[in-house]
Amino acid sequence: MPTIAVLPGDGIGVEVTSVAERVLARVRPDCAFEHGVVGAAALDRAGTPFPEATRELCERSAGILFGAVGDPRYDGKAGNERPEYAILQLRKHFDLFANLRPVKMIPGLEEASSLKPEFVRALDLVVVRETTSGLYFGEPKYTRVEHGVETAVDTLVYRAPEIERIARIAFELARTRRGRVTSVDKLNVLESGRLWRRLVIALHAAEYPDVALDHLLVDNAAMQLVRDPQRFDVLLTENTFGDILSDEAGMLTGSLGNLPSATLGASANADGRFGLYEPISGSAPDIAGKGIANPIAAILSAALLCRYTLGDEAAAARIERAIATTIANGARTLDIARGSETALGTIEFGDRVLAEL
Repeated sequence: MPTIAVLPGDGIGVEVTSVAERVLARVRPDCAFEHGVVGAAALDRAGTPFPEATRELCERSAGILFGAVGDPRYDGKAGNERPEYAILQLRKHFDLFANLRPVKMIPGLEEASSLKPEFVRALDLVVVRETTSGLYFGEPKYTRVEHGVETAVDTLVYRAPEIERIARIAFELARTRRGRVTSVDKLNVLESGRLWRRLVIALHAAEYPDVALDHLLVDNAAMQLVRDPQRFDVLLTENTFGDILSDEAGMLTGSLGNLPSATLGASANADGRFGLYEPISGSAPDIAGKGIANPIAAILSAALLCRYTLGDEAAAARIERAIATTIANGARTLDIARGSETALGTIEFGDRVLAEL
């Protein structure tokens, strides 16, 4: 019986993860679900954003269903005293290096997009983001007074094996889709960008000549995402660029509440890879507790857990069809409702999806 670690976290993470867990339990009743605390909830209870008990739970689990971390009460605290430190620790401890963010338009939500419907109809791309290196993890990292001036330093570091392994994920994924990778860097300014592009080109030539490859500077990539998003298939990026571009891409679907993610590790079992699955919308403290959060991304993250960790494509497809049918039947949450459309609450929308299952 696979054990799934459920870490709801903070804010709306608690609300949307509850719905996603119900959906996952419906399609995979053989799974056991065990709950742990992370983020501000863990700081309040245990004094640390990533308690030892939570780490141990994750270590004995097949995968992690994650909500969100973040709480304005901890703004201004040191890095390891902030809720967000938990997700960085999870990525580093479990070597969760490959973040996949599918950006797919759900038919019927074209009018909710920030772009004209004809630009996003049938939109289907994936952002592949490296998540264990770059600015978020490079050393030295500090804030101190130097020569009488307060100075903050973050170090951008990438090593060849880190670039090559995330590029392999992108190329392999492209082989299962439309066969095109767009690699994003900043080689005109950054040494890391020059290394990134050189290694991606070399890997492509040696192992993936059947996949089409092109390159964009990150500023141009940001522009092209809103100018011609359907040109993209698989978008390969480093950590910081991927964080920004995937949020931009998420809005093309109508709401960040629609965008799931899978962060996969190097370790694998007979069924698939160990991974962490989360919506990218964050803890959204401004709407937390109001029962209006969009659970679509959390539910679709559960589908990704079925696909990549449990190796159950049928269950993943069932969940995705249920979401599509629910939307087709007119169900909307507040962030994607337009005009006279009635907005459902978080639990009500989840009930509609469960009814389709």
